[in-house]
Amino acid sequence: MERYSRFEATALILLRTLIGWHFLYEGYYKLMLPGWTRAGAPLSGWSAGGYLKAATGPFAGFFHSLGNGALPWVDTLVPILLVLVGLSLILGLLTQLGCWGALGFLTLFYITQIPTAGLPQPGNEGTYLFVNKNLIEWAAVLALLAFRTGRIAGLDLLWARRASTAPVARPAVASSGALD
Repeated sequence: MERYSRFEATALILLRTLIGWHFLYEGYYKLMLPGWTRAGAPLSGWSAGGYLKAATGPFAGFFHSLGNGALPWVDTLVPILLVLVGLSLILGLLTQLGCWGALGFLTLFYITQIPTAGLPQPGNEGTYLFVNKNLIEWAAVLALLAFRTGRIAGLDLLWARRASTAPVARPAVASSGALD
């Protein structure tokens, strides 16, 4: 197993926890909609179809066609999976699987809206050309996957330690009956 300095291990676990929180809260927020504005008006609910219809970039036509036929269960499945990915990363439970789930989501989020304009866009707080927050978070999750952060801290580590210290059961020896 690799040895990391306390600073390296802490930085990797902090990164994993923050990314996990991002996924957890995004899923939680989508599940709790409709929310309410400060004025007391309901916010509109999140929908996969609406998200896909807002797609831009080179694959927009493909995503627009999916948005028209988005199944209602996808609107519940996506937030639940976001919550599960977030919990996986925060708790360090099935971390590699959580990282793969995060990479899948971030890939989909990126390709639905690849920033190709290089100009300020409505709803974005920055100006992006090809590289945006989704792509940067994707690279960070890839690093978490490569460094196998579940081996550094979290429930995966506790699970592995428990499995390695569990007593090994001795196989039963068959009796020949001669001494019985």
